[in-house]
Amino acid sequence: MDAKKFSIVVILGLLVIGAGCSLAVEAQPPTLQPSDLAATNLSGQATVDSLVLTHQPSITPSQTIAPTSTIMLTPTPTEIVFDLGHELTIDYLRELEITGSEITFEQKLADRSNYYQHLVSYISEGNKIYGLLTIPFGDPPEGGFKAVIFNHGYVPPSIYRTTERYDAYVNYLATSGFVVFKIDYRGHGNSEGEPQGSYFSPGYTIDTISALKSLQTLDIIDPQGIGMWGHSMAGNVTLRAMLIEPDIKAGVIWAGAVYSYDDFAAYGIDDTSYRPPATPEAGDTRRRSQVIFETYGRPDTGVLYWQAVSLTENIEYLTSPLQIHHAEDDTVVSINYSFDLAAVLRDAGKAYEFYTYEGGGHNLISPAFGTAMSRTVEFYREHLSATD
Repeated sequence: MDAKKFSIVVILGLLVIGAGCSLAVEAQPPTLQPSDLAATNLSGQATVDSLVLTHQPSITPSQTIAPTSTIMLTPTPTEIVFDLGHELTIDYLRELEITGSEITFEQKLADRSNYYQHLVSYISEGNKIYGLLTIPFGDPPEGGFKAVIFNHGYVPPSIYRTTERYDAYVNYLATSGFVVFKIDYRGHGNSEGEPQGSYFSPGYTIDTISALKSLQTLDIIDPQGIGMWGHSMAGNVTLRAMLIEPDIKAGVIWAGAVYSYDDFAAYGIDDTSYRPPATPEAGDTRRRSQVIFETYGRPDTGVLYWQAVSLTENIEYLTSPLQIHHAEDDTVVSINYSFDLAAVLRDAGKAYEFYTYEGGGHNLISPAFGTAMSRTVEFYREHLSATD
């Protein structure tokens, strides 16, 4: 595929809505409010600390609405060529060959309570990417250790350090028996490449998938038992990766800025909220976003380009279960991101769990932390052990 030019052929054909089928057209799914959802946990008991919406399509059939009319359109083939920003479109990324490499163990770090720690590296799109790799003590179980690719939220690349931040999160997962691979995106720490953000560059997403492919080369890892975790900005990275790579067997998102690109305007979050002042030599993503805006207009999923890059407009590609956590008092990323994503997942018949917490803030610290981490671990244990 030509990496400089990507074509999407949109064919408007004869649409006949037959018996037992329905046609739904929404520019944006409705925002769910807590009062719209049943407050039950996985055991069906009322919860005090959180709201949970659980959907398992295999046991909960979707409601079918009988059609009220038949719509007929004359076929009109139209070719839309995205010369700019094509690398952000989901279809392009799904066709892209993303590879990993052997993992190089660069340095052994201090052991923790029941696991080893290593500074390691791998190759992603020609860049040497570093990361923190934890491995449980003892021999791997039959089939290999289950593993989690850990995607951190926004930290200014200039001050990011591999062994700093998210220690409690990594420790909880590692102590629970998972191999944890907390990667340094390109341009972070000692990783090569330019840090271009997650919303208008696919680089971080490619780094996470390359990390998964690299983990699969280790004999101690179950290659079909790898999940992904993402916080804040990395909620966007994690969901995009799940639409592209089916080997991600379960995803967990905490306080994620994840919905369509329309939400940046609706909820006040965009790359300028995360990025330092624009610097041409650093390839700042705001310059990229500004050019895209000038070409296609502000985000609007009624426009073909924004449909092509939107995660929720392409949610049909999601094949693995997703768990979502968000605190009501999050002042960084609006909880409405998660309510709207849950609505899309529900309407698409996807398997997911959605938990809300009264307190905990953007990082889901106390009092939410212990409960959220426990639910995360149980979710991985269930879905990373499941067989196809």
